[in-house]
Amino acid sequence: MAVTNGMAVTDRVPTGERADLLAALRRHRGFLRQTVAGLDDAQAARRSTASELCLGGIVKHVAITERSWARFAEGGAEAMRSEPVDWAGQFRMDEGDTLVALLAEFDRVAAATDALVTTLDLDAAHPLPDEPWFEPGAAWTVRRVLLHLIAEIAQHAGHADIIRESIDGAKTMG
Repeated sequence: MAVTNGMAVTDRVPTGERADLLAALRRHRGFLRQTVAGLDDAQAARRSTASELCLGGIVKHVAITERSWARFAEGGAEAMRSEPVDWAGQFRMDEGDTLVALLAEFDRVAAATDALVTTLDLDAAHPLPDEPWFEPGAAWTVRRVLLHLIAEIAQHAGHADIIRESIDGAKTMG
């Protein structure tokens, strides 16, 4: 951790654009946390729509996705691929998964990403992975990665709200 004027860089209070990015990330993470509040593991694992999604699976997916994009922001496509992802399994709660443990990992990943927001050069860019869903030859800045994460978390918080409402009628956003 870098130290400037006796203060750890990650201890700085962000201002301007960095503060705005952090506020948006935290707001949408908060919506997702609020949506799963008060659920037991069976409710969090319940599929209440035609899709494979469950609330615990959404929390798991958001943490995996955020961790993956944070690795990309730090070190590019190779860093992003450094941890294999179970694409189907990340959307469900596996035997032994608990909502408490999934939320603890979600919070740990969020704290690590928040620290990156305060330290990384927002203009630094990396070429995107060579995947069919990315524009060939495109590169994203750290800023764009963070904006993508905000959109991803917000979208999944909305999915979670629909699933929660179908489980017990509770609404987070409406």
